[in-house]
Amino acid sequence: MESREVAIKLDNVSKTFNVKDKKANSIRDQIFGFIQRKEKRKIQAVKPLSIDIKEGEFFGIIGRNGSGKSTLVNLILGMYSPDEGSKITIKGKMIRLALGMGFDNQLTGKENIYINGSVLGLTFKEIDGLFDEIIAFAELEDFVNTKVKFYSKGMKSRLTFAIAMHAQSDIFLFDEFFGGVGDLIFQEKSEKMFKESLLKGRTIVLVSHSMQIIKDHCDRVLLLDKGNPIMIGSPDEVIGRYRELVKK
Repeated sequence: MESREVAIKLDNVSKTFNVKDKKANSIRDQIFGFIQRKEKRKIQAVKPLSIDIKEGEFFGIIGRNGSGKSTLVNLILGMYSPDEGSKITIKGKMIRLALGMGFDNQLTGKENIYINGSVLGLTFKEIDGLFDEIIAFAELEDFVNTKVKFYSKGMKSRLTFAIAMHAQSDIFLFDEFFGGVGDLIFQEKSEKMFKESLLKGRTIVLVSHSMQIIKDHCDRVLLLDKGNPIMIGSPDEVIGRYRELVKK
C-alpha cells in the first residue's frame, strides 16, 4: 500500500462551532418580559487531525456517540468548512452511502430508483438498462409502482442496497452501510455482490459501531473520543483501546 497514491489527505483538520446559549433571566426579567440574553461559546467538535488515506485502502472510523465521527464525515464530504489552517484534499469522485438515505416516501419505488441512481452518478439511460436487474435483486417485482411509504423497513433496505451496488465512484464513504441486509438468504446474496461489485478496487471509508465489521475488513482504523483523535492503527489495536474507553 506504501506505493499507492493518497486518495484523501487531511492536513491539520479541525472544526469549531460557535454556539449561542440562552442565559437564564432573573425573575424580574421574566415578569416584565425582557428579552433573554445569549452567551457565545466555542465547541471544538474535531480537534487537529492529519491523515493520509491511500487509494484502495479500507479505512475505519470508530468512537462513541458524540465523539465527532459525523462532523469528520461532513468535513470530508465538504458539507462543513474546516477551521482556518486546515486543508482537505480529495483525489477522485466520492459518494456517501447510508441505508435508507435519499428516499422520497411519496414517490414510487420506480421513481426513487431513477432519482437515487442519478444522484449516485448514473445516467437515465444507464438506469433504464439496469432497472429490471435492480428490481429483481431487491425482490420487489410486485411493488414497482407502490409508494415507498408503504414499504417495510426490509423492503427499503433491499432497494437501497440494490441501487447502491451500481454507484459510480472512486471513493465510498459508508455510514453504517455494509452489505448483509434483509433476511438470511438476501444477506448471503447481498454480501457476495457487495464484495464483488462495490468494494473491489475502491477506496473505502467506513463509519460503524460494528466492531466485527471493522475487524474483518479494515486495513487501519481511527478512534475518536470527544473530538480527540486518540489513535490510528490496526483494527485489533484500536478496538482494544476503544473498549478500554467504553469501560471507563
